[in-house]
Amino acid sequence: MASEQQRSPKSPIWRAVVTTGKAIVVAGLLALIALVVAVFIATAQLPNYQELKSSPNGQMVRVHAADGTVIVSLGPSYGQWLTYDQIPDVMRNAMIAVEDRRFEMHPGVDPVGMARAAYVNVRTGHNVQGASTITQQLARNIFLTNQRTFARKFREMILALALERKFSKHEILELYLNRVYFGGGAYGVDAASRRFFGHSANHLSLAEAAIIAGLVKAPSHYSPTADAEAAIGRAKVVISTMLDAGRVTQAEAAAADPAGVTLAPEGSQNSVRYFTDWALAQLDTLIDETVQPIDVWTTLDLGMQHAADAAIRANAPAGAQGALVSLDRDGAVRAMVGGKDYVSSIYNRATQAVRQPGSAFKLFVYLAALEAGHTPSDTIVDEPVTINGWSPRNSSGRFSGAIDIRTAFAFSINTVATKLGAEVGFSTVADMARRFGITTPVNTHPSMVLGTSDVRLIDMTRAFASVARKGVMVTPYAILKVTTADGELLYQHKVDDSRVLVAPGVAAEMTDLLQTAVNTGTGRAAQIGRPVAGKTGTTSSNKDGWFLGFSSGITTGVWMGRDDAKPVRGLQGGHAPAAAFHDFMMVAVAKRPVEQFDTQVTLPEWQLEPDDEAYFGHPDNGQMVDPDGMAPPSQQPDDQPPPGSDYETPPDKLDQHWLDGVLGRDRSGQERPRQ
Repeated sequence: MASEQQRSPKSPIWRAVVTTGKAIVVAGLLALIALVVAVFIATAQLPNYQELKSSPNGQMVRVHAADGTVIVSLGPSYGQWLTYDQIPDVMRNAMIAVEDRRFEMHPGVDPVGMARAAYVNVRTGHNVQGASTITQQLARNIFLTNQRTFARKFREMILALALERKFSKHEILELYLNRVYFGGGAYGVDAASRRFFGHSANHLSLAEAAIIAGLVKAPSHYSPTADAEAAIGRAKVVISTMLDAGRVTQAEAAAADPAGVTLAPEGSQNSVRYFTDWALAQLDTLIDETVQPIDVWTTLDLGMQHAADAAIRANAPAGAQGALVSLDRDGAVRAMVGGKDYVSSIYNRATQAVRQPGSAFKLFVYLAALEAGHTPSDTIVDEPVTINGWSPRNSSGRFSGAIDIRTAFAFSINTVATKLGAEVGFSTVADMARRFGITTPVNTHPSMVLGTSDVRLIDMTRAFASVARKGVMVTPYAILKVTTADGELLYQHKVDDSRVLVAPGVAAEMTDLLQTAVNTGTGRAAQIGRPVAGKTGTTSSNKDGWFLGFSSGITTGVWMGRDDAKPVRGLQGGHAPAAAFHDFMMVAVAKRPVEQFDTQVTLPEWQLEPDDEAYFGHPDNGQMVDPDGMAPPSQQPDDQPPPGSDYETPPDKLDQHWLDGVLGRDRSGQERPRQ
């Protein structure tokens, strides 16, 4: 009886049930209306299809070597945009099977999939299956974040419904496959295919498509370059899922072999990064494009770069660093090494480090002297010199008397360089250095002729390259052209031949001197079986070793030393740096024709040459001159190294007594009576 009364329309309980039901229906209708309104508003606010195709924030930059090889990819990579018809069926089927099997049937949100995912997650006790459709993933990738909140999920569903209302299934799948992240910096199937397989995604095998489709779930975990075994296992799951969904036949699934897929080789990330870091820093001054993906085509020769890296690693003394820059005749940088290992030190010693060049700086002293009217055959007296209280010494501690300029340069005679600098003016020498591209401050103390001003390796190399180019200014450059991903030209390098630094005759005479230094002097270790011109440099206490020279249109500079400027035992420019130059240039000019210089080398009658270019006879405990260019009295050497010194006279140091004999002098240095 009570039960019948409770079901009576007049019963309070019944009325409450009816009221609650009506409220639920009304609330449901209001929610549905709100949902429809929200979807309509979202649809109206969605960008058009062309705007959605544009790349997200972050510019992709691909850097090419001279032969077109991609050596570095920076930023997000988007590849080429592939239309729906250009994307292989096997790729579309793989993605639908593994990410959204009911893609063609649902309106953007899949209630069946949501229910299935909820059931699996409840049964297992944790979240093992997601319910986001491809359309929801697209909405999240373009408009939202990966934050796990109900509000974000609700907005994702609204946007997915709006996307399905505004665009066709084909357009949505095209957007998704061109925008989803596949790991390794690659966004979209084309970028992923190029990144992992080395070719476009407009042709993919089933195994390749399965590997790419398997990446979406966890790009870093299933990356074939990070964990090949995990990628192969995931690809097999994708193929099995495709078979279960009817997207491939049994025979096709059986024939697919993810383990047999050939992966694209990894680009070098070590020494080549010194070059790319330096080159890419120049983009801001060359182009205005900061959004579109771009391709940067550079001057780098991969064969030369490999040889440069090997030469520095093989020849740099233990505990010392090394750097190398090589320029083609027009200034194109063919190789650049900024240190032994980029991973352990990104500091580029080729372009950033400033160090004293030692006798390599005499290039500017002799250029100024030649421009002032001297010739390589002019006679000058090697004798004691004192300028403002400063007295330079030769490495031998002796003086040779009358000697021609060619021999003085080849022997790196300090007193002669000082006399020439004083004659033309130390400010003139400084101006010559700046004219030839030295960008660091150059002092005008008398000691500057011996290389007491800090310089950069790339600046010194361009100076020697300008001599090799017969006095025409050489400006190092790394970027040949810049294009957009679709080939639009944004920048094209043009070589400037207009600025002449010295007359061709002066450059030819300087080359004459440089040839002698290599053939008979400090640079003998740099000989490569064809004409070479160059100069060594060794700073006080063997803290820096240099060799710079040119042959067959290639100019190369090498520096070695410690970053903390501590002495390096046995480091002279004519030893390790010259050997590195030799090893590199043997490869660099191997395929180039032999080129003769305008002047033939003139050989002195003797074949010994001092390689020790220390400013005084032995180490100076780290200080060559005081701030005024003066040598402290405590550093004036005796004829022999001090007791207990670990300094060793280089084996090819000038035998002054022997030279005196060649020049016709007795052991005291006085000229013998002529017979």
